[in-house]
Amino acid sequence: MDKKKPADASRRGAQTGHGKAPAAGKEAPGWANGLKQLYDEVVKEPLPDIFDDLLSKLDDKN
Repeated sequence: MDKKKPADASRRGAQTGHGKAPAAGKEAPGWANGLKQLYDEVVKEPLPDIFDDLLSKLDDKN
């Protein structure tokens, strides 16, 4: 796979603000931080060229 360009988060529908912060007085479970870090790393992954080409073709049709 070619990793020359970063993923275009807006095209993939990614959103900022990965959920709500814990309510006042409540602490997030221990696994939540690790899950958020994993999600953030996946979002940073480059979009494979085949998917980028497909999205471009679909955009051209509209």
